[in-house]
Amino acid sequence: MHTEIGSAVPLSSLYRSLAVLEEAGVVVPHYGAKSLTRYELAEWLAGHHHHVICIECGVVEDIAIPEPYETEVRRIVEDISSLVSFAPVDHALEIEGRCSRCR
Repeated sequence: MHTEIGSAVPLSSLYRSLAVLEEAGVVVPHYGAKSLTRYELAEWLAGHHHHVICIECGVVEDIAIPEPYETEVRRIVEDISSLVSFAPVDHALEIEGRCSRCR
């Protein structure tokens, strides 16, 4: 993002802005591989969705899965959480692989 903006906005200002937006609940961080953190709009703004992430080029695509699959994902989250006495409040599914361009 900063490379796209150039030197017009100091990097420290971007980090402060992200921190304020995160604290306000407008954006949420997604921690990925290679210590990369990406931010996106909170679910209450963007709607519930999941991600497919290309391990080659890094592209991230939002995907909304059909309700029968979403119901199954919720059931699996509940089952796994119960194994460790955990009370889930939300979930996010991220599928890593290679996109059609990188295959």
